[in-house]
Amino acid sequence: MESLSYKTVSANKATVQKEWIVVDAEGHNLGRLASKVAMLLRGKYKPSYTPHVDCGDNVIVINAEKINLTGNKLNDKVYVRHTGYPGGQRELTAKMMQQKNPALLIEKAVKGMLPKNRLGAQLFRNLNVYVGAEHKHEAQQPKTVNLNEIK
Repeated sequence: MESLSYKTVSANKATVQKEWIVVDAEGHNLGRLASKVAMLLRGKYKPSYTPHVDCGDNVIVINAEKINLTGNKLNDKVYVRHTGYPGGQRELTAKMMQQKNPALLIEKAVKGMLPKNRLGAQLFRNLNVYVGAEHKHEAQQPKTVNLNEIK
């Protein structure tokens, strides 16, 4: 009997090779940037991708304040939360959130594109979003990625 010339490789915590990646948000649309960052966090572009394992990279997003929202989303997009008390529903528009904390816009968009389970929570910890061009992860020697080249 002939043996297979290939074998399906299933990654695990010990065999995963994680990298540090820097993404510049300047000039990108929020949703398109978030979907590509979520794909990098998940590791779906890697040949050794395994759905139930954290095999993605650590992603650093800089210049969060320079993100674009198309159309009238800056005024119309509403983020709703609830304090847990009666009458405790609070609303923030994207414009108010961008003035208050621009990094939160990107974090909320990316988190919504990750799995809603323990793996998604673990993947979200690999995301670092910063306002401005400076970040504190120079020791990890991150490589810069152009999101327009990622499919």
